[in-house]
Amino acid sequence: MENVLQKATRIYLAGHTGLVGGAILRALHEAGYENLVVRDLAELDLTDQHATRRFFAAERPEAVIVAAAKVGGILANWEQPWEFVFENLQIETNIIGEAYAAGVRKLIFLGSSCIYPREAPQPLREEYLLTGPLEETNRPYAVAKIAGIELCRSLNREHGTDYLSLMPTNLYGPSDNFDLHTSHVLPALIRKFHEGKAGGREPARPVRLWGSGAPRREFLYVDDVGAAVVFCLEHVHAADVPDGMLNVGCGEDLTIRELAALVQRVIGYEGPVEWDASKPDGTPRKLMDVSRLRGLGWAPAVGLEEGIGRAHEWYLENRA
Repeated sequence: MENVLQKATRIYLAGHTGLVGGAILRALHEAGYENLVVRDLAELDLTDQHATRRFFAAERPEAVIVAAAKVGGILANWEQPWEFVFENLQIETNIIGEAYAAGVRKLIFLGSSCIYPREAPQPLREEYLLTGPLEETNRPYAVAKIAGIELCRSLNREHGTDYLSLMPTNLYGPSDNFDLHTSHVLPALIRKFHEGKAGGREPARPVRLWGSGAPRREFLYVDDVGAAVVFCLEHVHAADVPDGMLNVGCGEDLTIRELAALVQRVIGYEGPVEWDASKPDGTPRKLMDVSRLRGLGWAPAVGLEEGIGRAHEWYLENRA
């Protein structure tokens, strides 16, 4: 497939300081794109429509990647439902709406696997969107992301834009959030097992984990999703796939209990592990069907054990 962009294409990456955005920025640089536009929160508040409009009028990007979002784990989503739906809706409507108004023809919107119904058949195919009730613990966030997909889909249908929606599975890697109050499961496991390790004369401390460990999850190293975004920018049109929507994952999952055992082995923790079954498990399973994207020629490069090792190394170097 022919590359639809030039290396000099002016690309705006929203959310470049986050986990996903940082990986996309690395992938863009590696692919040779240097005419990149980025702004941090102090420079541009994407929940402010007027500020976002002034930014697009001044910078005139030719392509846009929407990786900006308010994100968090089960606890954060449960405690801040209003913030998760309201702020994400503001960010999406402002960026996508102002991108269209400014004449941007190519856009990639990053969603999440939580958009799919809680009890949807496995693996999750793109056409399962809106076929059943959502998982209650992250419904506000999921509703906001579904709205972003519909914004892109509607613009494509009505105005002929080329706005793709990519739905990554659970991501982890450099620049992840290791705060135990707001993090997702994999970085939380890395931190808990590392902090529980024996040191000097201190014995290993018990590691206490949420839930039963029975739910199954799929994990993708975040630099792989960065590579997927660049691949889609260069080679995929929204018209190539139904509703302009693609899952991004590895197509394999494991139980949280199996994941914990793998993290434990990689980090070298040898103490007791305790499971608190009174805590919520979340969705029973979220395995992505990635046949659409694989059929277009993309596949991930980093295996789970290797990725956990890389993420642990990053945590050790940056935990201060």
